[in-house]
Amino acid sequence: MRLTTACFLSWTFLAGGLALGQVPGSDPLQPNPIAVPIPNLPELPAPVSVPLPPPVSVPTPVLDPTATPNPIGNPIGNPIGNPLQTPDVTAVGRQAPGENQNAGQQPKPPSFRVYIGTYTNEKSKGEGIYQFTFDAGAGTLAGQSLAAKAANPSFLAIHPSQKFLYGVSEVGNYDGKSAGSVSSYAIDPKTGMLALLNTESSGGADPCAITVDRTGAVVLVANYSGGSVSAYPVSGDGRLGPATAMIQHRGSSKNQGRQSSPHAHSTDMDPTNGRLIVADLGLDKLLVYSLDPQSGALRPNIPPSASLAPGAGPRHLAFHPDGRHAYVINELASTITVFDYDSSRGTFSALETVHTRPDPKKGASYTAEVAVHPSGRFVYGSNRGDDTLAIFAVAPASGKLTPVGFQPTGGKTPRNFAIDPTGQFLLCGNQDSNTITTFRIDPKTGGLAPVGEPIPCPAPVCLRFVPIGE
Repeated sequence: MRLTTACFLSWTFLAGGLALGQVPGSDPLQPNPIAVPIPNLPELPAPVSVPLPPPVSVPTPVLDPTATPNPIGNPIGNPIGNPLQTPDVTAVGRQAPGENQNAGQQPKPPSFRVYIGTYTNEKSKGEGIYQFTFDAGAGTLAGQSLAAKAANPSFLAIHPSQKFLYGVSEVGNYDGKSAGSVSSYAIDPKTGMLALLNTESSGGADPCAITVDRTGAVVLVANYSGGSVSAYPVSGDGRLGPATAMIQHRGSSKNQGRQSSPHAHSTDMDPTNGRLIVADLGLDKLLVYSLDPQSGALRPNIPPSASLAPGAGPRHLAFHPDGRHAYVINELASTITVFDYDSSRGTFSALETVHTRPDPKKGASYTAEVAVHPSGRFVYGSNRGDDTLAIFAVAPASGKLTPVGFQPTGGKTPRNFAIDPTGQFLLCGNQDSNTITTFRIDPKTGGLAPVGEPIPCPAPVCLRFVPIGE
């Protein structure tokens, strides 16, 4: 289906619960000038030449007035109660005893490798998983290279150790069966290149989502056409073992063109790492499973699911850093549903649903990705067709959303985007224009400002960050 860009007319905001089933700091410190007195000479019985002590040079801290400090001090996962922090510029130039540092020296901005999952086809000319280097000081991508050849490595996941990468091969036939595959790779810490370790069947056709539990013991995969979810144990060397669980979803929903059968579309561990949440677009449900990381066993939660509005088409889910709220983006309805989440029971209670488009009835458009800013203050969702990013402010207590605006992505079909670990930038993959656009995030409003021009990349559909060591 060809998606067309829609004009933005007015904001339509749909609220209402669904049935469950849903400054800079002050001026830099300037030390007082240090007066070094010339010592009084004693009266001597005879004229004596007494040399004066050498002059004392006292450095004055110098700040670069053009420097832009990192506006986000919160690491990923901080609760919303932690305010956004700015660096203590009054501390610049202070030197602790025993330290050897230059006054006014700014810390080196962090750098990351960004791995890009792609679709490999004649149109995109893609060959597999690509990597870039991202400068979190300037917000620039550079140094594109092919990290590993693979067929349709659409979605990727990074092991908690940062030593391994896992990717699905979103195909309908693997080893002569109706299935895709999932592969493990070792990450070269110096070059970022990926060395294939092993490959397993995904257990269903067209795997489209993958995650690693927080202990690094289990990889979990959702099969879109197969309508199923699989779990794989991870060995000490990063390799995948044979599947320890394969669960087939069953049922359908309102839209017979897209929902005549199950379509598992995401895999997300809850904040306790004890439950796996799978958004199934074909069933209009969030399926909840308990996970035993040691055995890799999956068992349906009690209750086993939460329901979205008929025809909504839940695609992806993002938890708030506070662990008490979740945001589900609905592909077919172009909406985001806000849930309360009870981690002690694994249950969801719908609070409200909001539109991701200014005019939901104007032209065809389908949502794709949803993400919560590390500060917990903003939520973003992508619209394929309108080719925009919807921006929302988050109410601290309730988690509900207030629309802030829409940002054109600078390309076609924004299938995926990711916020860099510093919280300063958002990188958006535009699948059908073969580009990646970088935006600087306004820490006060959540607004997005493009940084430079879009960077070429074949059919980017997933972005994952890995820090580069010193």
